[in-house]
Amino acid sequence: MTQPLSERGRGQRLLQLGIAGGDLVIISAATALAAVGRTRLEIFEFSNDVNQVAQSVGLWIVVAWMLANLALGTYTSSHLGVGTIEYARVCSAAGLTAGAIGILSYLTKFDLSRGFFVLIFAIGLPTVLLWRWYARRLVHHAHLGGHLLTRVLISGSVSHVDDVAAVLEREQWLGYRIVGALVPSSQPARTTPKGVPVVGTTAETASSVLAEKADMVVFTEGAFPSATDFRRIAWDLEGHQVQMAVVPSLSDISSGRMAMRPVGGLPLVHVEQPQSLGASRGLKRAFDFVGATLLLLLAAPVMIVFAIATKLQDGGPVLFRQTRVGREGELFECLKFRSMVVDAEAKLSSITHLNQNADGVLFKAQRDPRITKVGAFMRRYSIDELPQLINVVNGDMSLVGPRPALPAEVRRYVPDVQRRLHVRPGMTGLWQVSGRSDLSWDDTVRLDLYYVDNWSIVQDLSIMAKTIHAVFRPNGAY
Repeated sequence: MTQPLSERGRGQRLLQLGIAGGDLVIISAATALAAVGRTRLEIFEFSNDVNQVAQSVGLWIVVAWMLANLALGTYTSSHLGVGTIEYARVCSAAGLTAGAIGILSYLTKFDLSRGFFVLIFAIGLPTVLLWRWYARRLVHHAHLGGHLLTRVLISGSVSHVDDVAAVLEREQWLGYRIVGALVPSSQPARTTPKGVPVVGTTAETASSVLAEKADMVVFTEGAFPSATDFRRIAWDLEGHQVQMAVVPSLSDISSGRMAMRPVGGLPLVHVEQPQSLGASRGLKRAFDFVGATLLLLLAAPVMIVFAIATKLQDGGPVLFRQTRVGREGELFECLKFRSMVVDAEAKLSSITHLNQNADGVLFKAQRDPRITKVGAFMRRYSIDELPQLINVVNGDMSLVGPRPALPAEVRRYVPDVQRRLHVRPGMTGLWQVSGRSDLSWDDTVRLDLYYVDNWSIVQDLSIMAKTIHAVFRPNGAY
């Protein structure tokens, strides 16, 4: 028997209806604007029957587009507000609708205005994507404000429970609220080492989930001894509004490198090889050269202004040149606008007590007294890093990649961290859009290694888009 929706379930249902309502309004408006644009824009030949055609098929186009959104799962709760699948499915729904209209018009010999047809999707698709992006921002703000939260139980061995809990607590915008842990009876405890309260054992999963009114249970290693036990848990939770998620043993591997292929009823996860070679070859290099050249042209006026401001402040050099380690350990001069006093390196030994990264190999101080007034403003908006576009054009750096390291840092690398040097360092990267200077050394390394192993052009474009948002946030910029 299906249980009634929880408060969170009702909120999720309202969210889905709200997003669908927004889509409906936008698609309807795009259809109306396409009809008007077809008759008003001079690039199209004038036709008296366009409005009549639009009125006869416009409603059906709107209905078809909404049905395509529904059929392709663009309103599925598991994809709303996170990841790129939602955007991909929105694009697929628009493509499916356009293809179906084109084929039907051809088969029925219906005289559909090509200008009207093109304008519907030229206006509608970007606007729907923009609406979905805005709705996603609203959902994230709601999560950070304590609304629409998913109550989560984590089941598994104590150490793995803490690992999963650390990720969910760090990414609070995802909207997960950890209400407890379920651990094996062989590991009795009131709380895990990192403070997650233990509310039951893994053998009591179903009853504990219902008692805690959890919306989701996350299974990690140690949650069940065999597939049969997991199947029984699923049977016990059948009919209840509870999501189940399994954390695989594979970590830091993008979904693009994994494919599920059932073999004789056994779900095999095929994993593609790491992508570090692809991240250092022709396609990425061409992308970097063209992108950096265009950005240099656009940023030239801003760079001239701050070069003059830096020079006028104290008469010192405009650029700060520092030796960094590039791809495969090659040294290069990394360029930045000087944001510190001229003798900043000499003063470093006198302020080591301000280091906020004692557990890592980097020096980071939130209030570094060596930073100038102009430099503080440049750092706030990452303007000091614009000269690195020259490094990108020269091939020393990439637009996106691991943070460029100092030789002294590299000498302290353990073997696994050396893998960061397989690709060119980047002006921005996952470390930049995930917290900037607020990240710990371990988190910086984890994100850099994830990038190296899971590189793709789509990921580069996504990181660059997120960087624009990150540089305007006050958090982590010092």
